[in-house]
Amino acid sequence: MNGELQVSDQLDLMLSQQECPTKGTDKMTDVLLETAADGVATLTMNRPERRNALSGEMLDGLLEALPRLAEDERVGVVVLTGAGKAFCAGGDVKAMAEGKEFKEQTLEAKARALRTSMDVSHWLHNMSKPTIAMVPGAAAGAGLSIALACDLRIAGESAKFTTAFGRVGYSGDFGGSYFLTRLVGTAKARELYFTSALIDAEGALKLGMVNRIVSDGDLEAETHELAKQMAGGPQIALGYMKKNLNAAETGTLAEIFDLEAWHHTRCGMTEDHKEAVRAFVEKRNPVFHGR
Repeated sequence: MNGELQVSDQLDLMLSQQECPTKGTDKMTDVLLETAADGVATLTMNRPERRNALSGEMLDGLLEALPRLAEDERVGVVVLTGAGKAFCAGGDVKAMAEGKEFKEQTLEAKARALRTSMDVSHWLHNMSKPTIAMVPGAAAGAGLSIALACDLRIAGESAKFTTAFGRVGYSGDFGGSYFLTRLVGTAKARELYFTSALIDAEGALKLGMVNRIVSDGDLEAETHELAKQMAGGPQIALGYMKKNLNAAETGTLAEIFDLEAWHHTRCGMTEDHKEAVRAFVEKRNPVFHGR
């Protein structure tokens, strides 16, 4: 399998091919589905007929759900995925062609509206809980940016990734240039942006864009098992780990030392830490309660 695929016809097919809506839910008319089990909240972008292209309603739903889930003590991990055989094709190209992408008219109003929508990536990257992008197929444009904003990316064998922005005359949004640069390095990130190259799952794994590849049939089960494992972990400690790792992207070594010292000491005062120590001595698995 080639890591980088020919772009010309395959990207057009990837973004335009239609899928039938998935079955088995009572909320098929909703563009964003939400389920919860085992401490894991799963948000499913649900426009499979448009490859889960972003819409105003979908973005509004994400901007409502993500802050709420970030504060929900019953939720330890948030999984984001797409219905059908795609993750998210990014912006709705059909809406762009019809001139319906923005309701606002002025440059300033359009930029403000876009900046507000981009808080989706902010919440995925900065909430104190681990976030996982479960990628069953195409992740393109803003869809790729949103996947990159998550802490982990689990890809099905059929997953494909592309910045795609150059193909529609855009420069990129939702933080993709920030996240991709940190994952693959500045030279490769520039190449992927300038060329809109299409990367398959194996190529994405080699570049460090995804954490692991699983078979398409096992994607949901394996992602949920990983998320369930983390959701059952020491939530306070995981939150501080994420703060440390986010700070390490831009901070100095001295700043990270300071953060680690405070956060590590704080974790040592939690009931979860004390339970973990007792469990270690007693040779059993710890039972965490997020306290």
